[in-house]
Amino acid sequence: MVDKSRWRGRAGLAVTAMLGVAALTACGSGGSDDGTLKMVVWGSDVDKATYQARIDLFEAQNPDVKINLQLIPGDQYEQKVQTMIAGGDGPDIMQVAEGVNSYSSKSQLVPLDEFIDSSGLDMEQRFGPVGELYTYEGETYAIPDRSGAMIVYYNKDLFDAAGVEYPTAEWTQEDAQAAMEELTIPGEQWGYGGAGWWAQWWSFAYQNGGQIIDDGGRAAVDSPEVVEALQWANDLAHVHGVVPTAEEYADMGPDMGGDPAFAAGRLGMNTTGFWAIGSLIESDVNWDIAPMWQGEEQAVSAFGSGLAISRDSENPEEAFAAIEFLTDAEAQQIIIENAQDVPANLEVQQSEAFLSPEWAPEGLNMAAFGESSAFIFQAPLIPEWNEMQAAFDDNLGTFWNEGGDARTELDKVQAQLESILQ
Repeated sequence: MVDKSRWRGRAGLAVTAMLGVAALTACGSGGSDDGTLKMVVWGSDVDKATYQARIDLFEAQNPDVKINLQLIPGDQYEQKVQTMIAGGDGPDIMQVAEGVNSYSSKSQLVPLDEFIDSSGLDMEQRFGPVGELYTYEGETYAIPDRSGAMIVYYNKDLFDAAGVEYPTAEWTQEDAQAAMEELTIPGEQWGYGGAGWWAQWWSFAYQNGGQIIDDGGRAAVDSPEVVEALQWANDLAHVHGVVPTAEEYADMGPDMGGDPAFAAGRLGMNTTGFWAIGSLIESDVNWDIAPMWQGEEQAVSAFGSGLAISRDSENPEEAFAAIEFLTDAEAQQIIIENAQDVPANLEVQQSEAFLSPEWAPEGLNMAAFGESSAFIFQAPLIPEWNEMQAAFDDNLGTFWNEGGDARTELDKVQAQLESILQ
């Protein structure tokens, strides 16, 4: 059950904060004349509708404040927001993700720690490990809004036909590979969708005790732990044949990859985020989900986004009160109802509404997300995030497509990252 008294308490806090801002505004100390906040997000029509429904709920309880929502296409988002901020017209509230510190390192976001302290928001209680995700140099720059771990999707019919037990969090990498081998029928079906995306193979690296950027801020991709993890992930396709190669994916059809191949029934397992659920609900595949397996330790990537306040906001108190409301239980329930994503709020993740949503197939193990929350590692959201990803893309493309030696390729990446981080 969800404690509704907490909703009333948070709503009251928001109103109190905004009454204080209204008094400041009346004295001419900032704030917009009509009390409207500008909020920018990226995504689909479902994303826009979900954000708007949450905003409507906020406005109904806080009628003196309005939020104007603007949806920007994902491939244009960062450029447009940077242009807005450079022109002194940044939004009050903005969605951020892995690139958060490309903004915060340029002083384009408002530090939120004073707002967090004064509001009494307990980041650990509300969000668990992801509460510290959007920090830079000891300051918090965004409040988690959506956050679900990468999980294992598995085809129950293929597992049953092969006589393989379903995956669990107790599986090791060796268990996972053994299952992949049992599930593979050469040229017809494969045990696993592959790990060529950073979120996938980084999980294996952290399971192996490695880091991409170490605790001192130095590149660490040439460590034995990371090299071993990357080699294992690549060998699944090019040595063991349990993952489709790029050529085999191309033979399945255009724009084919792990998510669509799993939905087509060609894969025993796929590791990805919540978004794959939408297409699977409409598919004929008999599927379920489980937490990611482990290596020397348990570790898994998380996906999601946070809500931040740009430096151009004339109403940062109102903007924070809105963010605090949008990330509390009542507003986060709407994320579930629309099957948009995993709410970052742990109370909502553990609620019956999330564990047994109306749209889910009977018996779907939605608890896998909550169970996985304890395994999430904090990815290095460095200001040079985009440059770091480009270094991986530049050096690992041929490696993923054709196979090769992980040490050779990661030595190149290491040198490039060292140059970027100087």
